[in-house]
Amino acid sequence: MKVLTSLLLPILCLLAVTVTPSSAQTTAKNDDSRLYEMRVYYCEPGRLDALLNRFRNHTTKIFEKHGMTNAGYWVPIDNTDNKLIYILSYPNMEARNASWKAFGSDPEWKRVASESEKDGKIVKKVDQIFMKTADFSPAININSVDPKGRVFELRTYTANPGKMDDLLARFRDHTVKLFNKHGMTNIGYWIPQDKENTLIYILAHPSEEAGKKAFDNFRNDHTWVKARDNSERNGKLTEKVESVYMKPADFSTIR
Repeated sequence: MKVLTSLLLPILCLLAVTVTPSSAQTTAKNDDSRLYEMRVYYCEPGRLDALLNRFRNHTTKIFEKHGMTNAGYWVPIDNTDNKLIYILSYPNMEARNASWKAFGSDPEWKRVASESEKDGKIVKKVDQIFMKTADFSPAININSVDPKGRVFELRTYTANPGKMDDLLARFRDHTVKLFNKHGMTNIGYWIPQDKENTLIYILAHPSEEAGKKAFDNFRNDHTWVKARDNSERNGKLTEKVESVYMKPADFSTIR
């Protein structure tokens, strides 16, 4: 028996060494290389519900049919511009262009678009932003659903000239962790490809009121004050900060 044990021991040790690297990969930093596209649709007056119905019943499924990944769909709470904001992802730009070409020529989509616009045009204008995830972003979980319900906050930071690296470093080393400390859920962080001085991110809160209270607590946190002051010894990092509170569409994969 002792001989058998001595023979098995080296094999067991080898197996242990072999398994360790793969388990360690689960803690690696975010390396999401996918292309993300944020699209903002501005609807004609009174046509937002028609757009939502079209997405709910048809568009999202046709997107998936053509290899597009539905990440999330949101409607601003203060929606004076009749907007729908959503994010898709693709392996790369080449795949993105091929998917949209196939989508545009799909007979099912052409039929759906025609039938949905019998009472008039739905979309007045479309804005789009191509983005890559920041290295400190959490993995984008497109099946993130809170049964208690929540609201989302889209925040856009424009960095002052020459300050983008410092802004990203502050988020990487301090801000993201402090958001979590104060009960804010980090959904994703992205850098637009054609706006290298811009950071776009989405947080989730139990409610708009809870989100605003959490930010008040964050701003008064001594750790944040110290990190902010140290990072701005040579000048303020941000030129502009925009915030939009949003509710998820009922068909959104993130809600």
